[in-house]
Amino acid sequence: MPRFAANLSLLFTEQPFLQRFEAAAQAGFEAVECLFPYSHPAAEVAAALRDSGLPLVLHNAPPGQWDKGERGLACLPGREADFRQTLAQALRYAEALDAPRVHVMAGLVPLGVPHATWHTTWVANLRHAARELAAAGRQLLLEPLNPHDVPGYALGSVAQAEQLLDVLQAPNAALQFDIYHAQRTQGELANTLARVLPRVGHMQLADTPGRHQPGTGEIAYPFLFEHIDRLGYTGWIGCEYHPTGHTTQSLGWLPAKS
Repeated sequence: MPRFAANLSLLFTEQPFLQRFEAAAQAGFEAVECLFPYSHPAAEVAAALRDSGLPLVLHNAPPGQWDKGERGLACLPGREADFRQTLAQALRYAEALDAPRVHVMAGLVPLGVPHATWHTTWVANLRHAARELAAAGRQLLLEPLNPHDVPGYALGSVAQAEQLLDVLQAPNAALQFDIYHAQRTQGELANTLARVLPRVGHMQLADTPGRHQPGTGEIAYPFLFEHIDRLGYTGWIGCEYHPTGHTTQSLGWLPAKS
């Protein structure tokens, strides 16, 4: 059975962020992930991790000005200095929290900028990120997001992520396969996973419609979990969904431990 990590940016939001680590441990999770831990000092987050006994398996690099609509800086010409500063911050947190993976968001395609221009910026920034993360012993993750939830996002499909990985040729760069986003973008989950699994560094899940817990929508998760096991995936699957009701009431889908 796959290993599941609680995404503390979406789960256990009934409690303040630093209390969610212990809540995840009490609920039976063996690892956690989060989007952006930067609203708290790294030392405080590290203490919450230690107290919970859980590892942090993933966090995102800062996305820019989220409240102003930014969803990453990597593809934005003219923001290279900002990108490097946010990457440096992500690395400081990754070291303090012992996080092995950092997801670097692409950003929204800049209006009026030729494709060749923003794509060149994107590749150059990712090459810099791959080098810096490799030097720190961390993995760079690229996650395609579906165009319904994030219109205009530069990285919109698994195939596009594969092409980008081919261009980067960075041993520490990998695909972050989000089952929810892949279903909304293309479907064909089982065959796609079988094809791309060697390039997958991390997975995430939610059901659709609604981005709620497994069992609330159209994805056949019991079959998919067995399929993932058959494929030999041994990494984590982050539970990145909006619970229907209280978080603990949304966990009935979790397979019982043997």
